[in-house]
Amino acid sequence: MYKSLAVSLALLASTTLALAQMPAPSNPSVRLRATIQTVEAGSLTVKDRSGEVITLARPADMGVSEVFAITLADIKPGSYIGTAAMPQADGSQRALEVLVFPEAARGTGEGHFAWDLQPESTMTNATVADLVEAPSSVPGGKMLKLKYKDGEKTVIVPSGTPVVSFKPAKDDEKALLVPGARVLITAQEKEGKPTALRVIVGRNGFAPPM
Repeated sequence: MYKSLAVSLALLASTTLALAQMPAPSNPSVRLRATIQTVEAGSLTVKDRSGEVITLARPADMGVSEVFAITLADIKPGSYIGTAAMPQADGSQRALEVLVFPEAARGTGEGHFAWDLQPESTMTNATVADLVEAPSSVPGGKMLKLKYKDGEKTVIVPSGTPVVSFKPAKDDEKALLVPGARVLITAQEKEGKPTALRVIVGRNGFAPPM
């Protein structure tokens, strides 16, 4: 069984791009966007967005964070954010979602790189240097100038774009990791077993939009 699951992770890894300017590790991690099916003391079984059911080992040190919705108004100049987006013809990015990092996580994954939320999507983790109203063609939206260590990007955030943050939730793990919970899992093969390293989970069916 573990052999077939390892093959599944290898296939998923082939479609997951590494962070910009980082060498690909020999045993890369992958992202699984999934729904929890069953929870055991040492494992999680999930159904990923392709419909495949995968069982992952659940180590004691697995990180757990709760993702929760905030509003576009919560994004301020100086906020450190991550945004999955689609490149536009004018060189800007159109946000698919925005994650506002808690202050303790400022600097996480800084830069601009390919992402696997949608085909050709990108991720920019950067500081909001400026924030103004979006062009009239995007009513109610915001235009963000994002600066990171190697450059900057302009991101248009339409009204209604999912905006979220997260918080550590290890102490609330039992209440969050339940059948039906929507999760984003960072997984890696360890000792021949697909293993969950980190889980971002929504409460009461809320789906991590990343």
